[in-house]
Amino acid sequence: MLTAILLLAAGSSSRLGQPKQLLHYQGQTLLRRAATTAIAAAGGPVIVVTGALHEELLPELAGLPLTVVRCPEWEQGMGASLKSGLAALEKNVTSDSIAGITVMLCDQPLVTPALLRQLSATHSATGQPIVASEYGGVRGVPVFFASRMVPLLLHMPHAAGAAQLLKQHPAWVATVAFPGGATDVDTPAQYEALLAQEPPRHSATSAANR
Repeated sequence: MLTAILLLAAGSSSRLGQPKQLLHYQGQTLLRRAATTAIAAAGGPVIVVTGALHEELLPELAGLPLTVVRCPEWEQGMGASLKSGLAALEKNVTSDSIAGITVMLCDQPLVTPALLRQLSATHSATGQPIVASEYGGVRGVPVFFASRMVPLLLHMPHAAGAAQLLKQHPAWVATVAFPGGATDVDTPAQYEALLAQEPPRHSATSAANR
């Protein structure tokens, strides 16, 4: 069965002072990088949820095989974005045609297609209805929810995120180790630290002359 992916990109990046979705890393914006990662991993539809910066983000998603939906209540929290994404997903597929949904954010640039596939594969192997990434002793996103979890997601408060279900139902959660999950971009210092980790780029000419 298919796995759908919800990519949440609705925030205004208030702590960063500029749109984190449009920051560049390894030649792509964080949003474009996350979207192409999702597409490479998904066996089903990819839904991108925008909010504060809908019009500004659309060019970064142009030409990609995904659906973009704006959450009008984005300021109320991640739960509102999740519900907007789930509503858009229902227009694309029926719940019994997908194994589950993986929720990811655009500000974790070390997420790979392999990790996203491992989350759904762990669900298949264990039968656990939730499979979370684990980093620094924390269970978090990206996180896979089996289709039967959708009603619980829809009943979460707007202000709550996916982490609420992880805390409420720990016995339902399997995990996949993802040390890179601790790398996110919420502040200028975190972005600078991310760029400092990026290997330097060399042109073909300079590489040939070494």
